[in-house]
Amino acid sequence: MPESTGIESATNVASTAAWVAGAVVAAYFLGVALSWLLHRLGRRSQVLHDVADLTRRPARATLMIIAATAAVQRTASADAAWRGWVDHLLLLALIASVTWLVASFVKVVERQMLTRFAAGGDSGLGDADRHRRKIMTQVTTLRRLAVAVIIVLGGAAALMTFPSFSDIGKTLLASAGVLSVVAGLAAQTSLGSVFAGIQIAFSGAIRVGDVVVLEDEWGRIEEITLTYVVVRVWDERRLVLPCTYFTSKPFQNWTRNATELMGTAELDVDFTVPFDGMRAELDRILQANPKWDGRVGVLQVTDAVDGVVRVRMLVSASNAGALFDLRCDVREGMVQWLQRTSPGALPRRRLEYQTETGDRRVQQNGAYRGQRQADSGLFSGSAEAERRSREFDDERQHDARRNGELAQVRYDG
Repeated sequence: MPESTGIESATNVASTAAWVAGAVVAAYFLGVALSWLLHRLGRRSQVLHDVADLTRRPARATLMIIAATAAVQRTASADAAWRGWVDHLLLLALIASVTWLVASFVKVVERQMLTRFAAGGDSGLGDADRHRRKIMTQVTTLRRLAVAVIIVLGGAAALMTFPSFSDIGKTLLASAGVLSVVAGLAAQTSLGSVFAGIQIAFSGAIRVGDVVVLEDEWGRIEEITLTYVVVRVWDERRLVLPCTYFTSKPFQNWTRNATELMGTAELDVDFTVPFDGMRAELDRILQANPKWDGRVGVLQVTDAVDGVVRVRMLVSASNAGALFDLRCDVREGMVQWLQRTSPGALPRRRLEYQTETGDRRVQQNGAYRGQRQADSGLFSGSAEAERRSREFDDERQHDARRNGELAQVRYDG
């Protein structure tokens, strides 16, 4: 009897495994057929195309798990020792695949919303484009929030399949108020970032594609999540900031209402510079530059100190990138024009020297009375010089006599 029971059990397991394998393969090909059909229909409907593209894998996984569950229930014996944990494992897999499928449908909805508002840069932005970027930011944030909620619910459903967790869940529901306070205190930073992300998405302070200046960096908002914002800096670096930064610190948003901007290019020139010629040259440079939008082109003298004249050229462009290039072009063109036509107008330093002849004459004439004047000669010109001359002559005569006496002694010897 035990041997026959073991053989029957092994036969049941093998039969169940064969049925499960067949059901899984059949479900896989069914999923492939459904995807092909949706792609064919998607040629006429963008919605079906997005459904086929984004739900292909989770739909196939769900069909395969359902087929395996059905095969186990129809072929496996209810008294088998392994039946309980296999059913539980299949149930967990089904919850995971359904969670994945529902999250994929949320992405389908997001894509449908975004296809109505095509992505673009900041050129030619108007009211419609600002509305587009606002919708993009809000839809992306809502999609992330919805996916997070779906994952949490899926995890909770999976935990509730365990009897011990089911009992704990009932107790937790009874003390949900206390737990919410404790969780809020423990994760107040994370929750603050999440609420800040939701606030950013619906307040319109920044949107995906906005040009901002923050932390002494100039860049474009590339991504807005529930907890952080990614800014693509002008040199292709990525600046990642928490959402709370944009709700607690000031920053510049150059495309909040429009993208048209004005900027300056300054030069320090000499006082002899011809301002009329500079204005005419500025007009010529702007007319020949396609980056200029034709709104503003002004040359003004803003300062005249320290031996130079500061000239400011105010220009305008349709967006931030064009404005930066236009300022560089204007600055370079004006420097080349000064070098070519007015080299004397380039900045120069003037130094004025004054000799001290007059002061020395005043001193010699006694302007500084009561002070000892310097001698005009070493051995003449003053009483001190005459005394020095006599002493020097006496020493020379003394040396001459001494030398003569020494010579006489040598001769006598």
